[in-house]
This record gives sequence, C-alpha cells and structure tokens, in this order.
Amino acid sequence: MLNYIWASLLLVGLCAAALFGNVSGDTGVVAAILSKSKSAVMDIALPLAGLMIFWLGVMRVMEKAGLLELAARALAPIMSRLFPDVPRDHPAMSAMIMNLAANMLGLGNSATPLGLKAMTHLQELNPNKHTASNAMVTFLAMNTAAFTLVPMTAINYLNAAGVKGAHQIIMPTILATACTVVTAVVAAKLYGRLPAFAIKPEDSVQLVDQAGQPAPAATEEGKITPKRKFWMVVLFVIFGACATLEFMPSTAREGVLRTTGLSQVVEKARQKAAPAAKPATATAAETEAVTEPAWKRFMNGGSGLAIPIVLVITLGVGMAKGVKVYEEFVEGAKEGFAVATRIMPFLVAMLAALAVFNSSGALLLLEYALRPVLSFIGFPVELLPMALMRPLTGSGSLGVLNDILLRPESSDLIKYTAAIMYGSTETTFYVLAVYFGSVGIRRIRHALAAGLTADVVGMGMAVVIGRMLFS
Repeated sequence: MLNYIWASLLLVGLCAAALFGNVSGDTGVVAAILSKSKSAVMDIALPLAGLMIFWLGVMRVMEKAGLLELAARALAPIMSRLFPDVPRDHPAMSAMIMNLAANMLGLGNSATPLGLKAMTHLQELNPNKHTASNAMVTFLAMNTAAFTLVPMTAINYLNAAGVKGAHQIIMPTILATACTVVTAVVAAKLYGRLPAFAIKPEDSVQLVDQAGQPAPAATEEGKITPKRKFWMVVLFVIFGACATLEFMPSTAREGVLRTTGLSQVVEKARQKAAPAAKPATATAAETEAVTEPAWKRFMNGGSGLAIPIVLVITLGVGMAKGVKVYEEFVEGAKEGFAVATRIMPFLVAMLAALAVFNSSGALLLLEYALRPVLSFIGFPVELLPMALMRPLTGSGSLGVLNDILLRPESSDLIKYTAAIMYGSTETTFYVLAVYFGSVGIRRIRHALAAGLTADVVGMGMAVVIGRMLFS
C-alpha cells in the first residue's frame, strides 16, 4: 500500500505542478524536493540521532536498575489486553509504556527514541520481518492518535496571537484525543480481521537459493500487464498535456485555469499565502511573565521537571543497586546513531513526496473538491486546510494554525477549534515512515487505515466539542 501512496503523492503532485506552473522557481516542486531532502537529514534525522543516543543510554540504565520491569509489571493488566501477542515480561512492554508516557507528558521528540526502541523489540517478536505485526499496528495507531494531557504548543500559539482564555482548550483537547486513541485501538483491532489486511502466506515463507541466501519472492515486478499499460499511458497523457503549458505563453495557462474554474482557487490561495504579521511572541512572553496564571505555572513546571525527575530516579536507583551507570549509558547509546541512519532513506522518500504534493497545487485541488461535501455535513470550511495538512506535516500544520489565528476574519470558535484539532491529532505519515523504516517493515497492512480513521474521528470530535463549548 505504501508503494501506491508514495507514487500517487509524487505523480499527482508532478501533474498538478505542470498544470499550475509550479515546476521550477524558488517555490516549485524541484526546489521543494531538494530542500526537503536536505531538511530530512540535516534538520530531522541528525538532531534525532542525538536524542536517540541520549535516551537509549538512559533506557539501558533504567533496564539495569529494574525500573522498566517495575513499570511493565504495574501496567501489565492494561497492556496485555492491548497487546496480547507480547509477553508481559518482554522489554517491548516497558519500552512502549515509556513512549506512551512521554507522549502524554507532551515531551515531543523525546518520545520518538523510546518509540523506536519499542519497535525494535516488537520486531524481535515478529515472525514476518518485512510485514507489520498486529502489535506493531496497534502501537503505531496509538502513536498517531498522540494522547496528551496538556497541548502546550497550541496554547502558546493562542496566547501569542492574543486569544483570550487559551487554557480553555485543555479539557476539550483531552476529550478529543481520548476519542482519537479509542478509535485508533478499535480500528487497529477491527481492520486486522479483514481479509485485505491479513498476513499472507508469502509474508512468512522465505525461500532460500543455492547460495543459502533468501531468494526474492515471485512477483509481477518487471511485467507490464494490459491494465498497468493503460494507466501508464493515461498518466503520460495527463502529464504531457499539463507540461506543454510550460512551453506556451502564460496566457495559455491562465485560459486553461479560467476554463476549468481553477483560477479562483489559485487566486484564493495566493491571497491566503500573503505574508501575515508574525505573532509578537516576545511581547506575549513579557506579558505572561507578569500575569501568568497558577495553572500555567503548574503545567509548565511539571513539563519542565518531567525529564529531570526521570533522570534523578534512574541514576539514584541505579547507583543504589550498584549499577555502573556511566558504562551502561554508553553501552546503550551506541546503537542510537545506527537507528537514526536507518530511518534516513525513509524520511527523505516520504518528506520529498509530501513536499511535491504540497507545493505543486495538488492540495488546492483536493481542498476545492472537498469543500462542497464538508459544507454539506457542517464541517467548517475554514478548517479544511488544517484537516488536510495535519496528517502530512507538522511544520505545515503549525503554519496553517498560525495563519488561522492571525486572520482577522477568523472567529473565536474557529480559532479554538483549530487549536483543539492540532492538539488532538498527529502527523500520521511521518510517524509511519520513521517507525516502520527503523525496523525495515515494507508491508504496513492496516496501520495507515487505522491512523487516518483516528485522525478523522479526532478532527470531527474537535469540531463537535468546539461548537458545544465556544459557539
């Protein structure tokens, strides 16, 4: 499935770029591919390597001190129901508990190394090394649901934009994200029973050639069937027709867009993308320093102390038990860079495809097509860009949130709902690419379907709860 999704993002994006004239230039798809490919390694993978090295070292000390076993034993009744295929005393249990706890505390990137460690342990139990197990899918679905107790990022942006009562989104976000988590778990369990997502015989059978190496499975790879030939010709015709506009006067493209009714979509997008004034974060910070409420001091203090508390308990208990904490930390940290290196190709592949889709104008077409449907079911059209962007990219959805909050015509209802929506959902495609890429999973089965189902429910609940409380 991931093959089709990745190829579709690229091919649809390239065709849309040719249609809208977004192939070259500083904002074109070529520049977006190069920029995102560099960003995937320099801004994500390498900083993540440092976090991986640190947290895997800490986890090694926690394991030797017996703290992971203690946490796993305390939550075993719940975790064993969610993950019946994972033994109670297996290291995967404690690693998953640490990851989910870090997500609940809003520790952001610090939760990712713990999740990757959990995926490594789950892969040890997986008999089909290139196919996601049921436990992996459930764990990934819970990560894409991203349950959090305090959505501090959304609160900070609301405060910076001058929206009063930013703390009012805490309980609505908890309710919305709780619905998202429940949906993710139920969807993972139900979808796993469908024949389309079942583990196939070829997933578990591994042929061996004469040299003793695993032989490649027999597939239709390399064969061009009549059906594939038809769709290939359709693709070439569509892209060729759009690409010819690159060699024609600009009036030709404008005429095509006017005829198809897409010129209005492009114009609205340009107006929306007009540089908005950045929120006065410094001024807001100064104001908050004077009038910071008690609840926020408590939340900020708790978030800031979460990691130091973990370190103090880990080192204190470890040294009390005679664990050589420094040596064990270094030993555990050694595999951190290797894991970060393994996920680089998957990050580059997914982020480059998303960059093409986003910068080409294809997202505009999707937004244009969905507007009538969403208006009919009562979903605020102003929140459509957030709904489309959130599963794709974190930075992009944060930019959309900022744009909504700074837009003068946005009502308080829309601003609060956008913040709840941001806090109760996660970047599903990024999570799938990083977590599955770290252990070499190729067939993700129903993980994407479960994650997107949870996203849809989370966004719907954000709208419902927002209307109940803020309309």
